[in-house]
Amino acid sequence: MKKILILGGGFAGLDAAIHLRKKNYDVTLVSERDYFYIYPTSIWVPTHASEFDDVCIDLHRLEGVHRFKLIVDSVNAISKENNTVTLSSNETISDYDYLIIGLGAAKMKHKGIENTLSICGKPEDSLKIRDALDALVEKGSGKIAMGFGGNPKDSSAVRGGPAFELLFNVHNMLKKKGVRDNFELTFFAPMAKPGERMGPQALGMMDTFFTKLGIKKHFGKKITGFCEAGVNFEDETLLEADFTMFIPAGNGHDLVINSDLPQNAAGFIKTDDYSNVLHADGSPSNIYAIGDAAALEGHDWRAKQGHMAELMAKNVAYNIDARENGRDDFKGYSEHINIICVMDSGDGAAFVYRDAKRAFMLPLPVIGHWLKRSWGIYCKNSKLGKIPRIPGM
Repeated sequence: MKKILILGGGFAGLDAAIHLRKKNYDVTLVSERDYFYIYPTSIWVPTHASEFDDVCIDLHRLEGVHRFKLIVDSVNAISKENNTVTLSSNETISDYDYLIIGLGAAKMKHKGIENTLSICGKPEDSLKIRDALDALVEKGSGKIAMGFGGNPKDSSAVRGGPAFELLFNVHNMLKKKGVRDNFELTFFAPMAKPGERMGPQALGMMDTFFTKLGIKKHFGKKITGFCEAGVNFEDETLLEADFTMFIPAGNGHDLVINSDLPQNAAGFIKTDDYSNVLHADGSPSNIYAIGDAAALEGHDWRAKQGHMAELMAKNVAYNIDARENGRDDFKGYSEHINIICVMDSGDGAAFVYRDAKRAFMLPLPVIGHWLKRSWGIYCKNSKLGKIPRIPGM
């Protein structure tokens, strides 16, 4: 039985393990955490709408269900030439036939970033955000700034949706507590039209939401850093904030940048459409890269999302099996690039969709929130094998 080593216990790595086990391969999954974290539903932890455990699945439970081998450890080094992976425990693994890299991305390092927290950062940051918001509510008033940044070397590495969602949920929480008028909420981003990648209709509707909810905007100015007082911009202005939530754009992992893997300008792993890391002569290697760790090629509006990571994972499982059985009917990701998001506000949501042919945003008052809640339940139970997976989800 061929041995497959998978690095990363997020959407990409876990789904690759699940699909490959279904094909009866010997799979080892390496994860720095002993739980799978459902980032899309973590937006409710800071507002007490969900508990931290609600958005986690124990990887040991998943190991038992899907019968892969789990190693809880960090990766220290990857060598394409030597066909080895070194872990933080100093263990070097080389007895694998295929390597799948799904480690996710690092974050852009902004000056003073320690003065912010990110809903897309370390899972425990969601609890720190909750505590910071609780302190402001206890105080009775304050200024809250939330935003995201971009990576000029790779436009696909931006992650703005959760910033919109968290701010809308905070607005809703403060409104329910009857203290919304005591708080100044501001959304900031260095680009002139944040959310533009979702399409013109969505961009217009987002602007309407900001106006309707009384949320201030600070767009189109480069962020030079963060401080205890707020956000600094290139025009030497300061956006004052008692609390700042900021999602930095993704960047290549240091261990990837320091490896002999082929990379784009931002440090993401270069692959072909089948997610295979090619040799210098263009021939296929035994290494695949999926999810945020991989360079996503395609439309200018493309964005790295969980469903794309899962698509890549499923394709890679299929492609490895095809190689092992002498077939060349490989599956690529590029034709499936799209943006799908149920943008939650705590009391409703909006369905956002974009592909090469169309782009639209559909408001879903009340029911949209419960649809996303239902997806969170589906995500946990389908990965645990309690309910069937829905095709495309």
